[in-house]
Amino acid sequence: MAAAITHGVQSVKGAGVMIKHLYANSRESYRVDGDSHISLRAAREIYLKAFEICVKEADPWSIMTTYNTANGQFNSENRELLTDILRGEWGFKGFVCTDWGAHSQQFREIAAGNDAKMSWGYPESTLAAYRAGALRDEDLRASAKRMLEIALKSGSLERKLNPVIITHTIKADGTTRIKAAD
Repeated sequence: MAAAITHGVQSVKGAGVMIKHLYANSRESYRVDGDSHISLRAAREIYLKAFEICVKEADPWSIMTTYNTANGQFNSENRELLTDILRGEWGFKGFVCTDWGAHSQQFREIAAGNDAKMSWGYPESTLAAYRAGALRDEDLRASAKRMLEIALKSGSLERKLNPVIITHTIKADGTTRIKAAD
């Protein structure tokens, strides 16, 4: 079903699909800090199979990882998952991002093949890791290339976008009103 929906959405010029959440998180309680213990066979036959089908049949533009860890490792920092399986075995060409506010380390994510830290990153520690040799230049370049390829594919770099004007008002009763205008 994910492959069919992805095909439909991506049939519109400039529209891409992000499939989520990769992988091993099928609960809401403790979903941010949970650690799922899964055998490789169960991972491939149950948790990863739908992602594999969608990637191979529909070529989604992006994938979002989960907050949690699987077998003690953050999915967003797992090079075997993101580079070896997702990109290597399945041929995924898009970009990978974390779930919003993931507690994982950005420099480890980039080294694993994760391209974007949502909704904020840690530029100071990422730069320090790069300077210390814990993050390779080729990993940074590959990540930047994937992000730019998606921007080009979407056509967003070709369109002239109007700036968004945001007005922020704090009222006497303490409530806040934010208004955005294109």
